[in-house]
Amino acid sequence: MTDPRRATHPAPDGLPDAGALDKRPHVVVVGAGIAGLAAATGLAERGVAVDVIERESYLGGRVGGWTDTADGVELAMNRGFHAFFRQYYNLRDLLRRIDDGLGMLTPVEDYPLVDGQGRRDTFRGLPQTPPLNALAFALRSPTFRLRDLARLNARAAAPLAAVSVPDIYQRLDHVDADSFLRDINFPEAARHLAFEVFSRSFFAEPPRLSAAELATMFHIYFLGSSEGLIFDVANANFDVALWNPLRAYLESRGVRFHTGASVTAVSTDPQLRVHTDNGGEFDCDGLVLATDVAGLRTIVDASPGLGSDVWRAQVAALGTAPPFVVQRLWLDRPVRADRAAFLGTGGRPPLDNVSVLERYEREAAAWARRTGGSVVELHSYAATTSPDDLRDRMFARLPELYPETKGANIIHERVLVRSDCPRFAPGDHAARPTVRTPLPTVALAGDGVRIDLPVALMERAATTGWAAANHLLAQYGLAGHTLHTVPVQGRSAALRKLAQRERQLVR
Repeated sequence: MTDPRRATHPAPDGLPDAGALDKRPHVVVVGAGIAGLAAATGLAERGVAVDVIERESYLGGRVGGWTDTADGVELAMNRGFHAFFRQYYNLRDLLRRIDDGLGMLTPVEDYPLVDGQGRRDTFRGLPQTPPLNALAFALRSPTFRLRDLARLNARAAAPLAAVSVPDIYQRLDHVDADSFLRDINFPEAARHLAFEVFSRSFFAEPPRLSAAELATMFHIYFLGSSEGLIFDVANANFDVALWNPLRAYLESRGVRFHTGASVTAVSTDPQLRVHTDNGGEFDCDGLVLATDVAGLRTIVDASPGLGSDVWRAQVAALGTAPPFVVQRLWLDRPVRADRAAFLGTGGRPPLDNVSVLERYEREAAAWARRTGGSVVELHSYAATTSPDDLRDRMFARLPELYPETKGANIIHERVLVRSDCPRFAPGDHAARPTVRTPLPTVALAGDGVRIDLPVALMERAATTGWAAANHLLAQYGLAGHTLHTVPVQGRSAALRKLAQRERQLVR
């Protein structure tokens, strides 16, 4: 479905194709994650010459996929489950370049949340109309009662009920999510189960997450959208389902990919020139830096002419979230067919998420049919202890949720530890660099880049990628690409009036 009240952000006007220009512009895109691929698509579809430089051997960034080999067996591998929510309009527009019907995605009927006492929340069957969806979720939750609703601090909770982007960041970015939820008197059990899932999707504990980001997430998935929290997942490993087909599409439009190469510096005098660690040099008219935070900091630090001192300080101040751990297990026995394919957990440290891959991923399903086992993935976010300790503790939690796995033998195992997700701590937003930079020929993209629209996670990456392409296309007099988001402010007039009244009382 598509929310009829979604917001449309018109594209800049201009010529339809670079073939009408005296000179065809050439842009280098650094990074082939979602942001970089969206930027490359936006540029190539207007006839711009594009080179994409990617340090890994595969595309997709943190949503990339590859093949490992164990004991002569090929194993599909990636960095873990990603939810393609229905309100990820700009990411879905990118994937429609592969298949307009989005046949590479399969719907997930539910995503239960289970706490340490076995209490379970579910998103199945919620009303689609806000705020009825949030109210129904709260009132049928075993951790939230009608009396809890009456005890909420309406004045403190007003920003949550009527989010407006970017205003919400001015109001709440200095507050941490945990303090905000305590201030509004949100019940502790519900706080740990429901809101902690949002927080930890940013790979952060609630005390280290901006309350503005939490409120924006609540707006995106509940009060601002009728698309809900039911999502789709890729039906094969990410390289097969998503990025290899998109690469073929882009190459058909002349995009050149350079994988296994890292950008070391960018020089700007007399023109833009991108330098790589294998001795490559790319002269270009425009540049999109669509790397992770560490990569961006490294490139900017090695490129003295890139941007103003203030901007360079903003880039240097960007932080990364704590590490996360993905443990993928090929087990010798199956998970029961009636078990949830996805399960979010609260109060069961260090486990945050369980995925049963053969329910949706073709490669895992083939392995399970061949062996009679299951492919299970365990996640731990905001990790604070050693990977070996986490590995054992995560696996020990699995039988609590899927009892039939008790005593299961591990046939194959892969453990990934990464620390490259952007930080969204209190106070970060104001100084976060935006898509536009001090140099009109250079743009940023990525899920750590500021864009004053209600987007998050993969959708923020895709949206900033399209926006970076639009920014450069405008420099060349070429037409941009229209963007869509959930509404930029709360859709309930009554809640907006309440929030405005409470804000006036505070003043």
